[in-house]
Amino acid sequence: MDHRGEFRRAALESGVPDDEVSRFSRHLRVSIGLSGAGGGHPVGQFGGLPRLPVGMKWPSAGDVPLPLLFSVDCGALPRIDGFDLPQDGTLLFFVDQEMDHEDRSGRYARVVYVPDGTETAVAKAPDSVRVRDRFDVGAELSAELPLWLQEGDDDWHEYWEDLDREDMSPFQQQLVRYMENDLPHLDELRDLAYGLWSSDAGVFIGGYADDEVINSIAEQTLAGREKAGEIPAIPVATWHSHLEEEKHRLTSEWISLAGEAHVYEEYYTSFVIRHDDLAAARVDKALPVTTFEAP
Repeated sequence: MDHRGEFRRAALESGVPDDEVSRFSRHLRVSIGLSGAGGGHPVGQFGGLPRLPVGMKWPSAGDVPLPLLFSVDCGALPRIDGFDLPQDGTLLFFVDQEMDHEDRSGRYARVVYVPDGTETAVAKAPDSVRVRDRFDVGAELSAELPLWLQEGDDDWHEYWEDLDREDMSPFQQQLVRYMENDLPHLDELRDLAYGLWSSDAGVFIGGYADDEVINSIAEQTLAGREKAGEIPAIPVATWHSHLEEEKHRLTSEWISLAGEAHVYEEYYTSFVIRHDDLAAARVDKALPVTTFEAP
């Protein structure tokens, strides 16, 4: 389905100028929420036992088998503009969340892609792995925007609102001018997008990568470029501004492959991937990050 076209038609009918609709649409992503299927057609499952290619060993980190978090049938999922998920086959997400949270190397999580036509069998779980109860899930769509375009009800926006314009970094001032001058109907466009697609699902396929994950990638990228001499050493006083600009750039390079919603006092895992790796079905390149959400 042409989701961008659907949004454009609705925005134009509401009286928003075409050029402003185009600017806003560049930042709009539609993700796929996974939740209890109810009476609908299931697109995957949480928990249970996976169907793995015949002869494939249960995914593990050394001698530590990884629990199956969930799996999805790519062919049953809605097609999303700009999200190059494989058109068929199955994606399976394995992770030992406690170990992945402590280790941070990514070795305690794995994404497995099984193309259609592959001979598979229900895998026998190793004795030491926890097998969650299985339940089927259905799909619903949800609109997503980058953090800086979301409504100002979080710490990030509160930080900005407490700053005088002259105290903002040049990059922060640039974003504020863009929102004020180029997106005068921002509130209306945002409400329209959320009105078309909204979900309170527990897991999302696609959309924007978790901000903490992008922040970590940006920090490593800047530090690596400094060390390699690709950029001058960044003064501590301007580090935050450079970090924000790098995060902004990385949102066009990385996308969320899958991510759990934040739940207090529980682990949640995000899998992010570069657009080009996803388009080539190199899901083994996905970067997993598990966080513990404290109250």
